[in-house]
Amino acid sequence: MKYLFLLLISTSYIFANAHIFVYHRFADDKHQSTNTSIKELTKQFDYFKDNNYIVVPLSRILTKLENKEAIPKKWVALTIDDAYKSFYKHGLQIFKKYNYPFSLYVYVKAINKNYSDYMNWEEIKESAKYGEIGLHSYSHLRLQNLTKSEIINDTKLALDIFIKNTNIIPLSYAYPYGEFNEKVRNTLQKNFSFRAILNQNIGSINEKTDIYDIPRIALVGEVNINHKLRYTTFDAQWIEPHIFPTNGILKKIKVKVDKKYRKLKLYITGEGWRNVNVVNGIVEVELNTYLKNERTRIIIGPDVFTISNKIINKIKKGEENDE
Repeated sequence: MKYLFLLLISTSYIFANAHIFVYHRFADDKHQSTNTSIKELTKQFDYFKDNNYIVVPLSRILTKLENKEAIPKKWVALTIDDAYKSFYKHGLQIFKKYNYPFSLYVYVKAINKNYSDYMNWEEIKESAKYGEIGLHSYSHLRLQNLTKSEIINDTKLALDIFIKNTNIIPLSYAYPYGEFNEKVRNTLQKNFSFRAILNQNIGSINEKTDIYDIPRIALVGEVNINHKLRYTTFDAQWIEPHIFPTNGILKKIKVKVDKKYRKLKLYITGEGWRNVNVVNGIVEVELNTYLKNERTRIIIGPDVFTISNKIINKIKKGEENDE
C-alpha cells in the first residue's frame, strides 16, 4: 500500500506526454550557440528509434490538443526555426534517412531578400515535400517591442510574401526568439487564423496545453536527450508576474497550484533554485530582486523536471501600453 500511495502521488501531477524539440543550424561550426552537429543529430535520432519514440508531424499533436485528447507519451515532434541554409544542405538528408517529419518555421525577410545564410524559396518548397512549413514572422524582431499595428503589419507582410512564393498557407506560427507577452499573443490570435503558436519554453505537451502557447525544448550542441525527455508539465496558474517590471525589480511571485503541496522548488534566472512554501494552494514569495537579465525565466515545480515555467522580457520604454 505504501508503494501504491507513493506511485499515485508521483503521477497525479503529471499530465504531460509528448515533447516538441526545436533546432536551428546543422553542421555549422561558425555558429556554435545555435548549431547541432550531424553526429549529435544522428545520436538523438538513434535514441528515438532505439527507445520506441514515435516522431510524428506536429499537426497530429495539434489535432489531439484541439480535441482535448490524451497524447501518447512516446510521441515526439521536431521543429526547425529560421530556415538556415545548413538545414537544407546538411540536416534535411538526415531527416529523410530516418523518415522523420518536421515543421520548418520560415524567417520570411531573410528568404525574400536572399540573405546568404538562408534557404531560397525553391529550397523551401522542396523541403515541404518532407515536412510541414510554418511562419516565423517577416522581420524576426522581438515582437513585444512592437506596437499592435506593427505586429499585424509584420505578420500580414510575411503571409503575403510566403503564400505568393510557395502557394502554401502556413497554419502555425513560431514566435521569434520564442518570446512573447500577452499583447503579442492576443494580437496574433485575434487577427490571424493560425492553428497554433509555439514558444521556446522548457516543457512538454498534454491535453491541457494552450494551443497558442506551445512549449518547445531547444536542442543545441551536445545534449543528454534522455534528460530532455524527462521534462513533464506541472499544472500551475501564474498570477504574478505577467510582465517584466519596468524598474527591473521583481517584487513578488504568486502562483496557484494543487492544495496538496506544502513545498515546491522555484528557479529564477541569475538566482538559481530555492525551496518555497505552499499555503492553501498558493505560492507567494516576496522578493524585491533586481533582474540581471533582460530575458528572465521563472520555473516552479515539485522537482527540476516536473515544471511550469514562464519567460518575461524587458521591453522598450514607451511600448508597455500601446494602442
